[in-house]
Amino acid sequence: MNKKLVIGLTAAMAMGAMGAANVMAEDLIYVGIINNDPSESGYRDANDRDLKATFCEENGYEADFFYSMDNDEQQSAAKQMIQDGVDYLLLSAAGTAGWEGVLQDAADNEVGVILFDRVIDADESMYAASIVSDMAKEGDTAVEWLAAQGLEEYNIIHIQGHMGSAAQIGRSAAVDKAVEENDNWNIVAQQTADWDGEQAQQIVQAAIDAGDSFNVIYAENDGMAKGAADALDKANISHGVDGDVIIMGFDCNTWALEELLAGNWNYDGQCNPFQSSYIDEVIQKLEAGEEIEEKTIIMDEKGFDAATITEEDVATYGI
Repeated sequence: MNKKLVIGLTAAMAMGAMGAANVMAEDLIYVGIINNDPSESGYRDANDRDLKATFCEENGYEADFFYSMDNDEQQSAAKQMIQDGVDYLLLSAAGTAGWEGVLQDAADNEVGVILFDRVIDADESMYAASIVSDMAKEGDTAVEWLAAQGLEEYNIIHIQGHMGSAAQIGRSAAVDKAVEENDNWNIVAQQTADWDGEQAQQIVQAAIDAGDSFNVIYAENDGMAKGAADALDKANISHGVDGDVIIMGFDCNTWALEELLAGNWNYDGQCNPFQSSYIDEVIQKLEAGEEIEEKTIIMDEKGFDAATITEEDVATYGI
């Protein structure tokens, strides 16, 4: 074959491939995903992996990810994504307040906003859908379990998560209400460890060093519960089933549920991180011009008790 003809055919084929690639790129749904740092917890890591598995080119998406536990940083990144032309903004807010400007920018630019994992303080008309955990219910379920233990006195070290986040607000509110309503419920220490196990260990160690008497540690995630348990172990204070201190956590990491199974902890509240399939379903409906009938989707969650948890529970619900 003529060498020039071969070169010409090769170039044409290459141009054709580039054109096809451009068409494919134009067909992708462009999403911007604002999330908390995956290193925050096992829950957050599982949540991030779930999102990345769904919002990929193989599934028809182009995705940009931004991570921060700072509300201002998240909002700046969200505004930049809107300017960059995303079709949808998927948002797990570090804090509930201050999102009005971002939501208005999204509306002005015809960008659909879908909340996941956490709610924000905004009228629901400003976003397309919300796929979230009921953090208040998580707290209520945990505190109802604690009340059912029938202790003569509840002396609680309450280790809080990132202040102002939906998870912290919901999980803290239940404890605060119980303390307010019951004379035999007392807060020994209430302090944020910002989801960090080492900070939680320091909070509990400070209470031990001060000679404070306590019999419950209510930690708002598994990592902080582990840090608290480490401080007790260091001081040779028993905990868990038949121990001197009740240990409570949230998120249902596999290793945390194994602590329940071994009797080292007493309770773990589930927080379901697998939200991406629900988000994808909402986007596909919006793309088809369908109405979103169920605007708020609450993830199904439960609490686990060391007295009743099974190996099957660990395998099924551990993250």
